[in-house]
Amino acid sequence: MDFLILAIIFVFGAIIGSFLNVVIYRYNSGRSPLTGRSQCFACGKTLSWYELIPVASFLVQRGRCRGCKVRLSWQYPLVEVISGAMFVAIFLLGKPILESVYLVVIFSTLLIIAVYDLRHQIIPDGLAALFAILSLVWFFYTVPGGFMNVFHFPHLWALLAGPMLFFPFWALWFVSQGRWMGLGDGKLALGIGWFLGATLGGSAIMLAFWIGAAWALLHMAYQRLAAGFSGVKLSMNSEIPFGPFLILGTIVVYFTGVNFFDGSITFITFL
Repeated sequence: MDFLILAIIFVFGAIIGSFLNVVIYRYNSGRSPLTGRSQCFACGKTLSWYELIPVASFLVQRGRCRGCKVRLSWQYPLVEVISGAMFVAIFLLGKPILESVYLVVIFSTLLIIAVYDLRHQIIPDGLAALFAILSLVWFFYTVPGGFMNVFHFPHLWALLAGPMLFFPFWALWFVSQGRWMGLGDGKLALGIGWFLGATLGGSAIMLAFWIGAAWALLHMAYQRLAAGFSGVKLSMNSEIPFGPFLILGTIVVYFTGVNFFDGSITFITFL
């Protein structure tokens, strides 16, 4: 019975992930994600319901459009699987329904930001602002003792976590005039600070830098190996979107409680 419940939650999360894909593709395109039938981007064919079943349709069609046979992006099933897994993980936290729904909204927003940044190498101000607002509301909701305790230490310190984590990114952006790092990463860090607090938020950012550095080294090694066979000259000026690493660090820290500032790791107890 427990497995069946988790399977149902995963399927529901994958369905939501299918909607998140629509949001990602249509954001800033002039099309509303709430209206209009889904279409193939190559041939314009309107997709039938059986072509929109999360994950399954992609596998049955072997990753191609049924009409024009163009290859479809792996983004579709990956976002759906990640969304389904996210729903299961949040359910297993055993939080009250209101908190669980709110966490789903927060992590769904982060998933949209991560994939959008990977696709376009930019974090839209609207999405960054939405995450910051959601995180600030979450902060006020989770303050022990109610709203009036916000302005007492240590809760006031936690309230300042957002601006504190934003400032280093702003400084890098200002000094380099945007060449080293985009300001969108700083806006994302603002929400991370309010969502996780100062120490856990700082841990998430540190983890993001480490993961990003490791990925960049592996990517460069792969490029050098590929160049050895193809003779392609490599460029050191490639831009790497940092937002997905920040979001990955946030997810890892939230679900593990890893804190690099006191050396603790507290895995959240699942049901």
